[in-house]
Amino acid sequence: MNKTLLALTVTIPFLTAPLLTAAAEKTELNALQKAINGKHRSAEHKHRDQYRHPEQTLAFFDVKEDMTVVEISPGEGWYTEILAPYLRDKGKLYAAHFSNDNPEPYFKKSLSDFLDKIHKQPKLYDKVEITVLQPPKEVQIAPDGSADRVVTFRNVHNWMKNDQATSVFSAMFKTLKPGGILGVVEHRGASIKQQDPKALSGYVSEDYVIALARNAGFEFLAKSEINANPKDTKNYPEGVWTLPPTLRLKDKDKAKYLAIGESDRMTIKFIKPQPKSLASFLPSQLLGSIDRADLPDIPAVIHNSK
Repeated sequence: MNKTLLALTVTIPFLTAPLLTAAAEKTELNALQKAINGKHRSAEHKHRDQYRHPEQTLAFFDVKEDMTVVEISPGEGWYTEILAPYLRDKGKLYAAHFSNDNPEPYFKKSLSDFLDKIHKQPKLYDKVEITVLQPPKEVQIAPDGSADRVVTFRNVHNWMKNDQATSVFSAMFKTLKPGGILGVVEHRGASIKQQDPKALSGYVSEDYVIALARNAGFEFLAKSEINANPKDTKNYPEGVWTLPPTLRLKDKDKAKYLAIGESDRMTIKFIKPQPKSLASFLPSQLLGSIDRADLPDIPAVIHNSK
């Protein structure tokens, strides 16, 4: 055989695998973009992409279209509009919403609006499984150990206000597979201020969220500045709801708050650790050195204000 031809024949298999991998990743990214750009999303919701960065955020949480994902407290379903079609054919989406028995009118309306959205577009949402998250009684958000990813967007302050944060983080830990990832986006409070345990301003410090996750058993994995907004000074008359999209002050200083945009947000992911093997309890001298990720220091306690 010609030596040049033989060299090409040997080289091709080594080139093919990376090319196929790159092609698969490109196809997957296009699937997510297709969901984000879908006609089912309103112009108003698409306008918020500039603040919420759904493509980059879901990529950071490493959400794949063949995974089982639980969205916690989806509200009106802004992210459900993206996750449902993205996961519909190959994956599974659970939406853990309020209980229909919740006495609060706001929560009942939120659930009603969400269900109305789901039922009106069965071609998009027919495979979404709706579960109930109503701590402390109803916390079975998906079968135990079944989820590859659990994601939640700007909800931690609500759980803190209602003394539910510990229960919810425990429920999220329980539903994830070992090695599964929890992705959290939340209005980011100033780290130099003592955290209000009720988070009445809507802002929560990163160390508080990390401590809540650690106390539930999670390990810190990474954080990103995808959803950061340095214009957000975090000191407004009506808390975070002073900013868009709520604009609680209505026309008062509206131009000012529109220029700031939506809140500064932390974007953090945690991992549910794998069960320790017998080897992990043996002296390290018997096993040799094991490289571990160089993780930043994580606060061991939650700082409560008096």
